[in-house]
Amino acid sequence: MELKNHLLAANKGTLARLLQWVNLRPEEGDRTLLMFAFYTIVSVGLRWAEDSTVALFLDEYGAGPLPWMYIASAVTGAGMVFFYSWLQKIFPLRWVIVAIAPCMVTPLVLLVLLRWGLHASYLSVIIVFLMRLWVDALYVVNDLNTSIVANQLFNIREIKRTYPLVSSGVLVADVISGFSLPWLLQFAKLNKVIIIACAVIVLGAVILCSLTHKYQAVFPDAPQRLITQEQASRHRRIQAPLSRYTWQLFAFVGLLQVIGLLVDFQYLRELKSNLGDRDLASFLGLFGGIVGLCELTTQWFVSSRLIERLGVFSTAALLPISVGFIVPGAIALLNLLPGIQTQGIFWGLVSLKFCDELLRYTFVISSSPILYQPIPEHIRSRMQALSGGTAEAIATGLAGTIILVTLLFCHRFVPESLGKWIFVAETVLAAATCLKVILVLRSRYVDLLVLSAERGELSASNVGLRVFKQGVVKALGEKGSAADKHSCIELLAQIDPQGAAQVLAPLLIKLPPDLQRQSLEVMLTGGANPTYVLEVRALLEQPQNSVDPEVFALALRYVWLAQTNPNLSQLEDYLQQRHHSLVRATAAALILRQGTPMQKVAATKTMRRMLTHKQERERINGVKALREAVYLQALRIHIPNLLQDESLRVRCAVLEMIAATHLEEYYSALLGALYYKSTRATAMRALVKLENEALEMLLQLATNSYKPEIVRMYAWRTIAQISTLEAMETLWLHLEKSWGATRYHILRSLLKIQKQPEITNSIDRFQHSRVELLINQELKFLGEIYATYIDFQTPQIIENYQLNERVMIVCELLQCSLQELELDVKERLLLLLKLLYSPEKMQAAAFNLRSHSAVNLARGLEILEHTVNLPTKSLLLNILDQRSPQEKLHYLVDAGFAEYQQLPVSDRLRKMLTMSNLLSDWCLACCFHLAQVSRIRLTTHEILLALRHPTGFVREAAIAYLSVVSHRVLLELLPKLQQDSHPLVATQVKELMKKYLIKIYN
Repeated sequence: MELKNHLLAANKGTLARLLQWVNLRPEEGDRTLLMFAFYTIVSVGLRWAEDSTVALFLDEYGAGPLPWMYIASAVTGAGMVFFYSWLQKIFPLRWVIVAIAPCMVTPLVLLVLLRWGLHASYLSVIIVFLMRLWVDALYVVNDLNTSIVANQLFNIREIKRTYPLVSSGVLVADVISGFSLPWLLQFAKLNKVIIIACAVIVLGAVILCSLTHKYQAVFPDAPQRLITQEQASRHRRIQAPLSRYTWQLFAFVGLLQVIGLLVDFQYLRELKSNLGDRDLASFLGLFGGIVGLCELTTQWFVSSRLIERLGVFSTAALLPISVGFIVPGAIALLNLLPGIQTQGIFWGLVSLKFCDELLRYTFVISSSPILYQPIPEHIRSRMQALSGGTAEAIATGLAGTIILVTLLFCHRFVPESLGKWIFVAETVLAAATCLKVILVLRSRYVDLLVLSAERGELSASNVGLRVFKQGVVKALGEKGSAADKHSCIELLAQIDPQGAAQVLAPLLIKLPPDLQRQSLEVMLTGGANPTYVLEVRALLEQPQNSVDPEVFALALRYVWLAQTNPNLSQLEDYLQQRHHSLVRATAAALILRQGTPMQKVAATKTMRRMLTHKQERERINGVKALREAVYLQALRIHIPNLLQDESLRVRCAVLEMIAATHLEEYYSALLGALYYKSTRATAMRALVKLENEALEMLLQLATNSYKPEIVRMYAWRTIAQISTLEAMETLWLHLEKSWGATRYHILRSLLKIQKQPEITNSIDRFQHSRVELLINQELKFLGEIYATYIDFQTPQIIENYQLNERVMIVCELLQCSLQELELDVKERLLLLLKLLYSPEKMQAAAFNLRSHSAVNLARGLEILEHTVNLPTKSLLLNILDQRSPQEKLHYLVDAGFAEYQQLPVSDRLRKMLTMSNLLSDWCLACCFHLAQVSRIRLTTHEILLALRHPTGFVREAAIAYLSVVSHRVLLELLPKLQQDSHPLVATQVKELMKKYLIKIYN
């Protein structure tokens, strides 16, 4: 049994190494190998059929009619693509991709059998043409089918690793068919070879059927016309950018096809003029075998790694660069050498075909499915069929037309020797256009990924102010939901607070009361402007009982604050009891602000009666009015009682009043209100109004580790909402000093500041290098986490502690805390990246990376790959990917961010405790519990730090450690620890004192 287990382990190790050589992960191996087998077998059959029909075609027609073949092939291919796309609307995708191959080879078999039974030469010639045409259509459908299956089976990151191996099936087929076809032709005629090829294609379809049955969960059960309303709505939102992206893909695929056909025509034309019919078929087979070997080596060991390193678009650009510029330049140089012009052009075109085949069936074919991943899944296969397959078909027809026109032009006006160079020039022009399309396509790729993730954001920087104001006027004037209109006013206040009155004042009289109130508040925030007094006064001139009291009070305040020398005697009438309490309080506050001594006495009496009134509404309205008073005078004595008022709304109103009037002696009440959920939001708004005046006291609260973490978090958030340069500098200063949860809260706060355009630029200019240093710090800390995790794995624990159950349990808890610590570091890394790059893109990436779905994770990594340009980008992608701690540590060591040497558990634990300020509270407590059960000696400094730790369960863990390791020290400390504020620690100390018979002193 042990021998069997050893052999199984050895086999798994060998398989893992083999997969690593071809850049695959174990979980991808099964799907990839089945896809590889299917594609290889089908491609062998197609290659035999293609070479056989090419030989028959050239024997019947020669190279001259090839342009007509290209045009006819384009029409047939386009028809097949539309038919294939239509089938996806009628039948489930799994049925279509399995049945398409057998259905496609049936007409080819019938054509062969028909030609066999015919003796009329003209019918035979037509059938050869149709056979050649149908094989081209088979190629289009098979490549499209394979690409769609791969996109269903693999996510966007897996395709980069797996599809190079899958697509190498056509290269293996080149080798097998290339070397086997000459041997096969010795025993069978071309007609029989085509029949055998059809049988092989059907065998490949059987493998595909098995594959789709095994992984049927990834293939839609319903036809694609039956999509949900949610999917349709999402598609409408991204329809415009999706359409642009699809057209760019269409152009890219089409231009690649044009380049390939131009090269193919020149190549076949040169072969026909230098070789006989039978030699031509053998040469095609041998050439395919040689190219296949080169392609296979590149595809297995180079393609996936190069795509991951350089990216999809850089590798896709290699074909137009090589075929369009490098090789034609070499042909031109060879042609200048005397005596080898004829052979030079022959071998030059063979080299051109070699480069085209090598790059097309390695880097390009490996990259092409990835380009369709940003397209929403429910329409991806149809879009792939229409944009990819149709583009190839149309490009085939276009290339045929170009070749035909060029041949006619050269026949009449250009010598034959110069005509070959016209085709080379056309190839160069097509390659240059293709490069341009690749650059445009690259810019749209990530944008569509972000939109597909549905995490875009609207900001003031991308809103046209004049157009937006016109939209607000239109929205407020038309029928619509009140919530939408409130949102319009709120957004206007954020974008243009000073100019909001220009939009809102003319609309005031027409708006409902709730919108009038919001509009007046926005106008007062921007400052009372005499220009709009007439529009606001119109509200005061209406009968008071027909106007909402809150609206009336706001209008009264706006009118009197906007006037330079107001007539306050008119306000005295509003102090009468018959008026609403809010109107009375507003008038009193305005009189206290600007009135004569006698007027202020009357106003003070009115306010005192309201502040001490039994009704809650009276007290609230009185406190609200005090916000506008410049001098509170005798009214200050009521503030302590109001802060203790039984009504929450009264207390919240007092907090806002303290900030509005800058009552420094009561600032402590604002900080105290942060401790309670009921008053926290009000306290934050009040402190934000104080701006820099509140910075110092908020900072003291935020940096006091003995305060509750939630209070410290809201203190940092409040600093962020102040949004001044001083607040930003304070956040940056403490960001570099802090770790763990504090750094996380500060990062979130900085991101709030970053949304302001005037501050974003300063971050971009001065803080980029500081963010990079912070990222490097986090990566180094990750190295320590992974090293500790690996050293605390089960085999070493078993070896050192002989299956001690308590040690095993605590060690597992410590490993879980390390995993949580890793997640915290990753979250901080994403926040740091969000400081440097587009918030929309980073938001979309972070949202997908947090998902448990492998598809979403891959999408997030792909967005990062095309957004981040740091030197550590490759390392970050590997860290954020689903890899084992061993792999991640290996990448960190290779990049110089970690050094690893296996340490005993005791040494590794002591090393972790030297970084106690970096550890989470739970991880630190687990370290002490492991030291306790393993009886590992720790330093006095480490123990004292834990005993003074602000978190109770960390102190509890340190005391538990002392109870096992040092009774003498514990006995000295217990009397000092019995007054601990945490119930867990107090109970623990009490029990230990009873255990050691120590008298408890009150």
